[in-house]
Amino acid sequence: MKPILVIDDDVELCELLAEYLIAEGLRMEAVHDGSLGAERALSGDYQLVILDVMLPGLGGFDVLRRIRAAGDIPVIMLTARGDDVDRIVGLELGADDYLAKPFNPRELTARVRAILRRTMPQQTLVGGREIAPKVVVGDVELDPATRTVRCSGEIVSLTSVEYSVLEVLLREAGRVVSREELTELALGRPLARYDRSIDVHVSNLRRKLGREAEGLLRIKAVRGVGYLYAAPRADDEQARET
Repeated sequence: MKPILVIDDDVELCELLAEYLIAEGLRMEAVHDGSLGAERALSGDYQLVILDVMLPGLGGFDVLRRIRAAGDIPVIMLTARGDDVDRIVGLELGADDYLAKPFNPRELTARVRAILRRTMPQQTLVGGREIAPKVVVGDVELDPATRTVRCSGEIVSLTSVEYSVLEVLLREAGRVVSREELTELALGRPLARYDRSIDVHVSNLRRKLGREAEGLLRIKAVRGVGYLYAAPRADDEQARET
């Protein structure tokens, strides 16, 4: 199993995280410099990145931009407590999740596990585990076997969480999915008070998928409840699973 890369200039924190992650059977390597961290993250030698926003030299957001410009490795951002702007910016730039400092290492470990479960490749049927079927809604096709999404035949580049959010919405097309349910299913954790992660991920999906041919929104917000992926009309191509 590939190790997890931690990019943080706090040496003591990195040592503490190493203890917790190793206890969970996970390998970890730490880098304390942003430029080197971005280079390592794109090497293909790691399965997930834990990235601090506040780094000397090349900052965390610039590191994230470099990572997202060339790859889709999952990234968890570490932000200052109470700094909502940093959290939203990180998610808009393509971070999969965030955690505010100071935090409980067990909480970070749980989020790492949740992301790794989602991104685990599902290539064959092993030990009775079934691969979820493809789902097609209108001109959008999602394939769980390869974790790829196509819109009008073109591959859409999504982060691991964006993919998970879209999968939930597509499989429930035509039904309102609450923010609480969407957070549980896509992020693998309960919805916290004032947590806007799902809203930012949905905003990113809208931007990447664009509108339907008729100019209508694919993902509609239901105020005070959640989100709904618009199912095709009866005279259009029906949502189907293959």
